[in-house]
Amino acid sequence: MYVIGLMSGTSADGIDAAIVSWPEEAIASPYELLAFIEVPFSLELQKRIHNLAAGRLEGKDAIRELSLLDVLLGRKFAEAAIVVADQAGISQEGMAKVAIATHGQTVGHFPESNATLQIGDPSVIAQLTGCTTVADFRTRDVAAGGEGAPLAPFFHYSMFSDLFENRVVLNLGGIANVTWLPPGRRSQNVMAFDVGPANVLMDCVIQQTDPNNRFDRDGRLGAQGSVQSEWLQEMLDDPYLERRPPKSTGREHYGPVKAQYWLDRSRREGKSVEDLLATLSKFTAMAISNACAKFLIDAGPIDRMIVGGGGVKNSHLIDRIASASGGLTLDFMNDHGVPPDAAEAMAFSLMGRNALLGIPNHLPACTGASEELVLGEIVPGRPGLKVYK
Repeated sequence: MYVIGLMSGTSADGIDAAIVSWPEEAIASPYELLAFIEVPFSLELQKRIHNLAAGRLEGKDAIRELSLLDVLLGRKFAEAAIVVADQAGISQEGMAKVAIATHGQTVGHFPESNATLQIGDPSVIAQLTGCTTVADFRTRDVAAGGEGAPLAPFFHYSMFSDLFENRVVLNLGGIANVTWLPPGRRSQNVMAFDVGPANVLMDCVIQQTDPNNRFDRDGRLGAQGSVQSEWLQEMLDDPYLERRPPKSTGREHYGPVKAQYWLDRSRREGKSVEDLLATLSKFTAMAISNACAKFLIDAGPIDRMIVGGGGVKNSHLIDRIASASGGLTLDFMNDHGVPPDAAEAMAFSLMGRNALLGIPNHLPACTGASEELVLGEIVPGRPGLKVYK
């Protein structure tokens, strides 16, 4: 079965699109990644998404912008799906063999109130592509009492678990999340949760100080700064870090408001942007290390950490994580056959495949959902189109 996975994360900097050929049965292998692309959003669109998610609009303006972005992002997702299918050599007629699974763009995530909201209308995607489209994966998990996140551990378990090694998968997106994969490939024992910020606060600092850039490329600025120990301790005292899993977080907690607080403070205290970025990098690394020590204490010695997500491009951050991990073996996802940049899009491709086959596609032990379910709402493609080879 060909399924295109579409992902836009908390950074809202663009769409990852991966088309994967999956078996038409419960097992996830053998699989083939046929093509992967990254489609950047304009700075203007990114700003619109961030303003909406940050609650900077009021009343009718907020409702209008929510509605407009829902449709606009649906079109953007559809365009990305068409382009990645073309990259894979699939013709317009061949789209009859393709389904689409979209994460959408999160603009609100409040699991404590049983609420989460992703936009990028799947009906628009299905209409423009003709493909059956699966969306709104998080809402069913939240409806069942779960956090609606993290969902990628289902993919991590399928791709990276091992019969003998005790492994941790670390995803460095806007938010850092970890998945513990105990030896023996027993899904009921997997644990996963959002640790805290990975790239999101650093990205916000860059965007608020240099509107022409989106992130600290390769961590060059952060590498020039000095860690401020008082700031670091205050960051590590965040109550979220003490919460026991399952738990999830996002830009509503770690986003532009918090980044602005630290920017204002650094200016008052006469410190540089480089110092702030260095401290935020150290914070991310220590939060990850502390979380593994605190919440995976029953895991025993961890044999290997497998790292993916956009943060792998930040060598300064990776060096910090390696140092904080105390000599733990650090692999990258591509060492295990999964391109790090493509992992999240591939995850939703697999979840979409399972939804269409009626097979559970999340791990309740990781999200806190009350039962194992098939997540996702399905919008049929045009009559006569099928999703199987």
